[in-house]
Amino acid sequence: MYVEHLSLTGFRSYPQLDTAIEPGITVFVGPNGVGKTNIVEAIGYLATLSSHRVSSDKPLISFGQDRAIIRGRFVRGTQRTGVEVEINAETANRARINRANPVRARDAAGILKTVLFAPEDLSLVKGDPSGRRRYLDEVMVSLLPHQSALRADYERVLKQRNALLKSARAAGRFSTAHEATLDVWDQHLAEAGARLLAARLLLVDHLRPHVQRAYKELTDGSKVADIVYLPSVSSSADLAMDDDGADALHDGDRERLGDLELPALTDLFVENLLRHRRKELDRGISLVGPHRDELGLLLGQAPVKGYASHGETWSMALALRLASYYLLLEEDHTPGGDPVLILDDVFAELDAQRRTRLAAIVAPAEQVLVTAAVGDDIPAALLGRQIRVVPGGLAGTTDGPGSVAEDRDEPAAVPSAGEPDA
Repeated sequence: MYVEHLSLTGFRSYPQLDTAIEPGITVFVGPNGVGKTNIVEAIGYLATLSSHRVSSDKPLISFGQDRAIIRGRFVRGTQRTGVEVEINAETANRARINRANPVRARDAAGILKTVLFAPEDLSLVKGDPSGRRRYLDEVMVSLLPHQSALRADYERVLKQRNALLKSARAAGRFSTAHEATLDVWDQHLAEAGARLLAARLLLVDHLRPHVQRAYKELTDGSKVADIVYLPSVSSSADLAMDDDGADALHDGDRERLGDLELPALTDLFVENLLRHRRKELDRGISLVGPHRDELGLLLGQAPVKGYASHGETWSMALALRLASYYLLLEEDHTPGGDPVLILDDVFAELDAQRRTRLAAIVAPAEQVLVTAAVGDDIPAALLGRQIRVVPGGLAGTTDGPGSVAEDRDEPAAVPSAGEPDA
């Protein structure tokens, strides 16, 4: 799979941008702040409907505008697909597929498959559990786009249940009416949460060997990497609460929960909610469920966070991304099923050995998009077509080590803002 055309309107620093992109390796080169990352961020957004840089959509819209539009045309084998996503400041986002009538934005998720590496990936290892949960959910949707509804359904129910808990807490007492209503929302949360939990447990089982392989390829192989899913729903009634009010998390429960069918997992979820009801009422927030779970990262027997060196931390972050790439390749054998690989300013952060190893792994992909402030940061294996990025647009293009096709300081002429042909 590859992106052959991208059009931006009111996205980040681009009032308008139209550009063709070729399969193989393309490197966007330019000083920091000129908009290199904005281009690949837009491509990543078309795939996942989220940005790797910000948690909300508002910063994606050019200042003073009320919407941004990203249009892309993708080639998969012999099939071309056009997707447009409209990001709105005040209303729900919309999408159009092959110029059809507008649909919900989430209906476009997963049509384009990408794996994006960025400096922000360090937070997958060093940051809060929410980033690791988000990583799992994004991989899950890339594999099975219809699974986007799982997280949306769970978050909707969680929001309603939290509102009820806050209302009961504000009232200063837990009435019979509160109890009856909470019983209903407990069941809804348990059903939605069990589906999401089961999907994540299965995903981690599939990802684990790929994480181990990727980490070994990126390092000297002296340490074995591993991942474990640590649920807050527990089959043990005597687990103590931690400082955040959640059950102590451990891998033993992951093994037991993975063997349960959905009805049994749902019943266990309800039991956990009842067990913690008093604490949840005191806090006014739901303390059990996939929104409290953790993805544990290990090197040998030790957790990566707090024990790994800076280089090991980077290798684990890269291994998580490579693992998702390997899993996507494993699950899709159709022609053109390879995801687009995006490396956003990654090589400046890596030492020479990791640069070389990562470049050798990704170079054979059908399409690799790289951003770099300095061309010298790019390993030899990725010396492909280079596009010079200047404020407001694109300028010089170099096809490999050959001559520059264009060489001017002003942005290249921008074609019509019309949609790309589907």
